[in-house]
Amino acid sequence: MSLETDFERVSLPLENAFTISRGTQETAENVVVRIEDDEGTVGVGAAAPSEHYGETAATVEAVLPDLLGVVEQVGDPHQLDRIERRLRETVERNPAARCAVSVALHDLVAKRTDLPLYRYWGLDPEEAVPTSYTIGIDSTERMAEKTETAVERGYDVLKVKVGTDRDEEIISTVREHAPGATIRVDANEAWSPREAVRKIDRLAEYDLEFVEQPVSADDPEGLNFVRDRAVLPIAADESCVTLPDIPRIADKADIANLKLMKCGGLREAKRMIHTARAHGLEVMLGCMIETNAAIAAAAHLAPMLDYADLDGALLLESDVYEGVPMPEGDIDLAGLDRPGTGARGG
Repeated sequence: MSLETDFERVSLPLENAFTISRGTQETAENVVVRIEDDEGTVGVGAAAPSEHYGETAATVEAVLPDLLGVVEQVGDPHQLDRIERRLRETVERNPAARCAVSVALHDLVAKRTDLPLYRYWGLDPEEAVPTSYTIGIDSTERMAEKTETAVERGYDVLKVKVGTDRDEEIISTVREHAPGATIRVDANEAWSPREAVRKIDRLAEYDLEFVEQPVSADDPEGLNFVRDRAVLPIAADESCVTLPDIPRIADKADIANLKLMKCGGLREAKRMIHTARAHGLEVMLGCMIETNAAIAAAAHLAPMLDYADLDGALLLESDVYEGVPMPEGDIDLAGLDRPGTGARGG
């Protein structure tokens, strides 16, 4: 068997400027990968690199020729374990670039077996958890408007970005405009440990589900301090990047937030899910702002999760790819009418 590969950068404008505690994003730069077998079947994946983790679209483009060279050399897309092992040996870092290749391979293999990816893995679509919808930091008035729009679109699980000097005002406003919603809060490392405990105590009055990454990832003892004293469960995101991080955070958080773009691929994400469970952690799968060429694959892991934050494509003004249906935030794997990840378009 022979495989042909290529990739291209796509620039995706967001519906609204997206602000978290460390910056604002108006456009997402993704790199789409295609892997085609000798029967004309094409697998699609994408990288959504984050500068916070040392990657850009340019670094992804720089390493993809070497990574795709591995795929072409092995030749058999069903050799997923061998290929992903060699990808790590070829490029140790750049997990988003490796992830794009992993997703495209899984899409191709599932298409070759004529199965949606979740069925290829043997997962139950009825166990898929809904995705949250993220409200980025903005003026209080704009956050109220964004919340109203999200509620009108049927999203009843909201993740609200905080890390400002008006966090309580933000959460009070969101709760006012979404009285029946499940609300999660994400500080993106913005608080000191003592500040986090104080703020969580205050914000808990607004009936929150949990708080994500309250303190710096460089302060594991601070995370432990917060988890021991906070009145809400704590999720680790920036503190939980790769599989070795799971045991390090197991006694410092309640929830491990994994991302394909952090860990480097679908097989590694599944290993992290099982490892987190073995350490007594609940599991959330998050995302960057991504085209459906990437998000679609992540959605197939939804039956293995406690929480999902897979709204990356929902935040785009438009997407060149369709993915797994997510009506009102429900990840509808059973409604997928095609094999592979479900990504199509381009």
